[in-house]
Amino acid sequence: MCIAVFLWQAHPLYPFLLLLNRDEYHSRNLFLFGIRPTKPLGWWEGGEILGGKDELAGGTWLGCTRDGKIAFITNVREVTSIPQAKSRGDLTLRFLESNKNPKEYAEELSKEADQYNGFNLILADISSKSMVYLTNRPKPENFIVMEVTPGMHVLSNASLDSPWPKAQRLGHGFKDLLEKYGEAELPTKEMAEILMTNTIKDDESMLPGIYPSEREHQLSSIFIEADTPLGRYGTRSTCALSVKSSGEVNFYERYLDEDQWKEHTMSCQIKKMEVHG
Repeated sequence: MCIAVFLWQAHPLYPFLLLLNRDEYHSRNLFLFGIRPTKPLGWWEGGEILGGKDELAGGTWLGCTRDGKIAFITNVREVTSIPQAKSRGDLTLRFLESNKNPKEYAEELSKEADQYNGFNLILADISSKSMVYLTNRPKPENFIVMEVTPGMHVLSNASLDSPWPKAQRLGHGFKDLLEKYGEAELPTKEMAEILMTNTIKDDESMLPGIYPSEREHQLSSIFIEADTPLGRYGTRSTCALSVKSSGEVNFYERYLDEDQWKEHTMSCQIKKMEVHG
């Protein structure tokens, strides 16, 4: 499912900062049921794309490139789905591999958005200060493309900045930490540890009401831990991706590997940053 909070062009040191949880089934053997195992953060073949990898479908939920492109995606929570839908993780990968800017890629994607189950997609180009939000919901034929304004945003499994309680909790916590540190350097790893491990769940009266209430209650925390008929489901990785105004990129990931939590950080430099007077 995933939930993310991010800051865009609203901090003197960080043009972009993202915290993101990825949720999936814990067992790697569940690919027999069509549930895809994933590979942790790393450089892809060719050394231009940095991100995790869906080892069956080949896409990614979050990635960045050496030339300053960033893409991440969340699923839209819905009851029905397209049986033979294309993999949503491919949407991020294609942008990262392309030579198109966010708006050009959005125009290309508009012709095929109805071939995917519900998604929320963020595309950014750091060097040109361009970011767009794309979704094929509430109706596949009404593809929405919207420029993302500077500031703080939360993306869960409804549209961007939807006031779901868990999204509001994450947004309030993120804002409090930004105010605490002011214009100084941000301890992104510590911020992720504080905010993205929150297991507070909502009261039944506050649930979105898309799934049965028991299932909704299980999914109502920022960090998810749930038992389902197909096995353990929940948050398998937490990422913190920051880009400094100098072009320095730091990508931290804490991930679950065979029931053990591991972590690592990778860094790179954006090849060129436009200078704006």
